[in-house]
Amino acid sequence: MTGTSATPDSGPDEALLQRRDRAFGRGAKLFYDEPLHLVRGEGASLFGADGRRYVDMYNNVASVGHAHPRIVEAMARQQATLNTHSRYLSEPAIALAERLTALQRLTESAVFSCSGTEAIEIALRMARMATGARGIVCTDHTYHGNNLVVGALTNLPAGDTRHPDIRSIPFPETLRPVAPGLDEETLADAYVARLKAAIEDLKASGHGFAALILCPILANEGLPDIPATFMAKAAALVRAEGGLIIADEVQAGYGRTGTWWGYDEVGLTPDIVVTGKPMGAGLPLAATCAKRDVVEEFRAETRYFNTFAASQLQGAVGLAVLDVIEEEGLVEHARVLGAELKAALRQRLSHASGLIDVRGKGLFLTAEFVTPEGEPDAPRAFALVCALRREGFLTSVDGAFNNCVKIRPPLVLPREDALAFLDAFDRVCAHA
Repeated sequence: MTGTSATPDSGPDEALLQRRDRAFGRGAKLFYDEPLHLVRGEGASLFGADGRRYVDMYNNVASVGHAHPRIVEAMARQQATLNTHSRYLSEPAIALAERLTALQRLTESAVFSCSGTEAIEIALRMARMATGARGIVCTDHTYHGNNLVVGALTNLPAGDTRHPDIRSIPFPETLRPVAPGLDEETLADAYVARLKAAIEDLKASGHGFAALILCPILANEGLPDIPATFMAKAAALVRAEGGLIIADEVQAGYGRTGTWWGYDEVGLTPDIVVTGKPMGAGLPLAATCAKRDVVEEFRAETRYFNTFAASQLQGAVGLAVLDVIEEEGLVEHARVLGAELKAALRQRLSHASGLIDVRGKGLFLTAEFVTPEGEPDAPRAFALVCALRREGFLTSVDGAFNNCVKIRPPLVLPREDALAFLDAFDRVCAHA
């Protein structure tokens, strides 16, 4: 049964919503114009309290599928056997670090933590220790996490100096370029010039330059088409200026783009790689990976310890996730099905009202909507997301202007559900 053949929703559970407001405090974010009460998941399917099935086209945490029996078994077995902190030897956690860094090819050692926010903060601290500088450059519509340090990177306008040791640059894209009428090579140079100016400003301010941090596929910026040579040129500049490159692979990695890592997709060679969300399939697990000398300097200067990180449980579950991805061929599945889904969505460009672009790689796509005047149309994107939810397909909005429908299903998405999503997409575009 696809998401389109289920019975209509009965509406939100008002009593549960009122309890939530009291328990969490009013204002905790919920998706959609009508909150959705989910009670179970299986594969790429989620089930509401009323029994209705939804096709999950959004959740990256359960990238190998909700309640995957292999992951559930590994989690239960290890928890029933032993789960302590990292100050004892742990075969599973050591094996996970070895396997993860081998898959990345560029790194040698790992620092485990429990969230992307923690892992990004560790990466920033590593870069600052390795370079002896404090200055960080990010893009102007990014998101890397929630705490005080990492949250300062979020949606920081270019030129804004409210955080003295952070500068942002316009994220590189071809749809709305910083300078019109340029060929792709010259446009890449124009964005690199913005990066150079930000680095020079940090140095002139006395903070120096430690690192450029970015998601290689610019996920929160809306998966823009990046000028082809930007990443290589930016990396060369960063290294010439004595800085490091931090690749935030929390969304881009683990096969999401149809390759293991987003940095491979865009031709970037990072110094520090951060992974998170899909690593633990719901178990809090993240990692910051780098060359051994960089990691060891961080450990020597901080004596970093996290009670719940590098545990036997994290190791066992993290290894099971890697096993599932490899044994079920999910990277290749993401590449093939994602290309088919993207090609089909791009066929809608000529007739879906307001649809201006379809972008992305593998099973991470975005469909961008504009008004008849060509301005970003956030209300329409949100209306379409809510309409898709009523059709039985769960997506969200994203992008620098919140005018993109974000399509990021578990890597196990069946082809028949992808085709049913296209039919639902046509219906909502015609009527929403």
